Amino acid sequence: MVIWAVVFLFSLVSAMAVYSSTGTLAYRYQGGNTEYYLLKHFSIIVLGWGLMYMIHKVPFKYFSRVAQILIWISIPLLAVTLIAGTSRNEASRWLTLPIINLSFQTSDLAKVALIAYLARILSLRKDDLSDFKAGFLQIVWPVIAVCVLIFPANFSTAAVLFTTSMILMFIGGVKLKYLSGLVAAAITGAAFILLLSYVLPLENVGLGRVETWKKRLETFVSNEETQKMADANYQTEQAKIAIAKGGPFGVGPGNSSQRNFIPHPYSDFIFAIILEEWGLVGGMGILFLYLILLFRGLRIVHKGTSTFGTLLAFGVCFALVFQAFINMAVAVNLFPVTGQPLPLISMGGTSIWFTSIAIGMILSVSRDIKEDAQSSHEPQPELAHV
Repeated sequence: MVIWAVVFLFSLVSAMAVYSSTGTLAYRYQGGNTEYYLLKHFSIIVLGWGLMYMIHKVPFKYFSRVAQILIWISIPLLAVTLIAGTSRNEASRWLTLPIINLSFQTSDLAKVALIAYLARILSLRKDDLSDFKAGFLQIVWPVIAVCVLIFPANFSTAAVLFTTSMILMFIGGVKLKYLSGLVAAAITGAAFILLLSYVLPLENVGLGRVETWKKRLETFVSNEETQKMADANYQTEQAKIAIAKGGPFGVGPGNSSQRNFIPHPYSDFIFAIILEEWGLVGGMGILFLYLILLFRGLRIVHKGTSTFGTLLAFGVCFALVFQAFINMAVAVNLFPVTGQPLPLISMGGTSIWFTSIAIGMILSVSRDIKEDAQSSHEPQPELAHV
């Protein structure tokens, strides 16, 4: 019930924040109809709740089999997206389904599929984890395949998913020396590509986004007050102004002025709008709700009796909360701009639905634990006297 209550509060915050931050968007594309995006977003949230409820009624053991299928669907979809996906903001992250003309980020599907598959394979091969060939290689190949395919168009998502996978494998019992070697190889590869971008034009090999990452990193670490740096730091500078205007208690819901200047105030920088309108108190409230969600996820892990169920619940919960922390850190300039939305709050379509499915998985594991606890406390029927 606590998780349901947290998700309900997130939905309320999301509806108010999206309605407030889409004014400029409404005047630009909908002729000033500010209710258009509110109703659209509300319908997406309602459908997300329906998906969440249906998934939470499914016994979590079935997710193990489904994950085995989804991981083999996700990898080809990621490859197709990278080669011929719909491009927005110089990034090919979306795949448009024919006939219904619905676009979705294949990385959202791959994220859920990979975490569920890792939970499955870790629970099945827990006796072989010390063996490099029979254990570690069998577990790590989908992590490498998924993250490498996401990496060229969406570095931040690949990094979040890779970190989640490493932590999940560590909790699942994979040897630290294997994980350390994998992390070292990943960091070395990313650093090599970054350095290579200074001498070669990587756009020709499908790595055009490297230039964007490089500029964001340079502007984040640079102390130079040049016009070039100011232009590159436009997003974070406007977010800082929003935070400063908000102060402790904010300017009030719907009274944001920075929503007219911050790029994507309804998605990537929605937390800055929340801080402006609701102040530090409101921002701390959002942070507290994510911590509650993480705490309840850890409680499920503590009480769970199934290895697959506990790893699934923790992996999904950690991925959501970790992504939220990254988004909030970007908004307050503690981290370079990443483009990660704020889970359960930012405006979106299929991303909200996949997040709802992930929450439904957590609730399914929690429901199973609750039913087991209730059945163990039921009085046993007395034996008839012979």
